[in-house]
Amino acid sequence: MRGTPQAVEEEKRKLPLFKTEEAKGKVAFSLFSSSILVGICLIWAYRLSNLPTAGDRGRWLWIGMFFAELGFGFYWILTQALRWNLVHYYPLKFNLSQSSYKLPGVDIFVCTADPTVEPPTLVINTVLSAMSLNHPTEKLSVYLSDDGGSQLTFYALLEASRFSKLWIPFCKKFNVEPRSPDAYFTHNFDLHEHTAEAQQRLFIK
Repeated sequence: MRGTPQAVEEEKRKLPLFKTEEAKGKVAFSLFSSSILVGICLIWAYRLSNLPTAGDRGRWLWIGMFFAELGFGFYWILTQALRWNLVHYYPLKFNLSQSSYKLPGVDIFVCTADPTVEPPTLVINTVLSAMSLNHPTEKLSVYLSDDGGSQLTFYALLEASRFSKLWIPFCKKFNVEPRSPDAYFTHNFDLHEHTAEAQQRLFIK
């Protein structure tokens, strides 16, 4: 059963999507934060040992400062729970490509307002770049929000929807980077190249 499609799928489900590593400099940070904790405790001890007696000028101001320092001190202590055990997460790209079913759904909103300030070609390149992301198609949605309601932007989006039927498969087949058409075609390619990618690139351009 190990070589069957079902067994292969089960193996993919077990693949980790990222690895976790502890941050460097943990000992140095522990010593540094410990010194700050000692300083906080000394401030509290000073406030308590020098508390003005009833009738002294500034008594309530002193008490107010003590409670403020007490609150900020406790807040600082609580935040150290994350900083003392700081870790970094690194995605495992190969496993991500093999385990697309684990990836979440993503909604991308591209906003525009004025076609004179934000040319439709710039907006549509952004839309096409987002649509071409290396993410499962059924889990990726791209929306264009045009506050100006420009007919020119709407027409450009219609043209882009037709062009995307060529552009997106090309990007995913040849792992094209960058995936914005304008940025990609400004590169200087070898005109004498006769590979399948070069022929497809010329056709799409």
